[in-house]
Amino acid sequence: GIGGSFQYGLQISIINSPAEYIKSFIHETWLKRYGFALSEETVTLMWSFIVSIYSIGGLLGSLSAGYLSVRFGRKKSMLITNIPALLSAALMGLSRLCGSYEMIMAGRLFSGVCAGLGLNVHIMYAGECAPRKLRGLIAITASTAIGVGKFAGFALGLREILGVEALWPVLLAANALPALVQLLTLPFFPDSPRYLLIDKKDKEGCI
Repeated sequence: GIGGSFQYGLQISIINSPAEYIKSFIHETWLKRYGFALSEETVTLMWSFIVSIYSIGGLLGSLSAGYLSVRFGRKKSMLITNIPALLSAALMGLSRLCGSYEMIMAGRLFSGVCAGLGLNVHIMYAGECAPRKLRGLIAITASTAIGVGKFAGFALGLREILGVEALWPVLLAANALPALVQLLTLPFFPDSPRYLLIDKKDKEGCI
């Protein structure tokens, strides 16, 4: 779940804490580029776009989950989710350094793709790998990971941790850590027996 539904929960909650800092960043960047200030309504509109573009990314990720899970398998699809996760972390983490609020928008889009893809494939992969007696319990780990992700996002956003003006790019890039954990651990996991039998026709591998 660390690279699946945890990412979804994390990105849902992590954006709340640095809201005012990002709005100030948009205002300052626009002023430096064009020499005049944006109205409060326009800044709010751009902030709303940063928040909502995550859902568009989630839709794109969800739509591609079915194809990728059949084409590459459940495990490789989970590994693929780390590509948009790391890309989004890099874009959002470097946005202030590069003086570009557009990078935050692009990063939110890619984090949405990661969450939409990971959420769907995680449930599929965990359910298909679980022993029959534990299938219900294992399936619940998806919602548990979402809850833990939300809690982690809120905790990291506290002023005592990363919720300060100097560290908001680091806060937005926090999704790189679970992505790296999954990249280092998931290759040692087996693929889904159902995928091996039905999609790959590998009966021996399935057993």
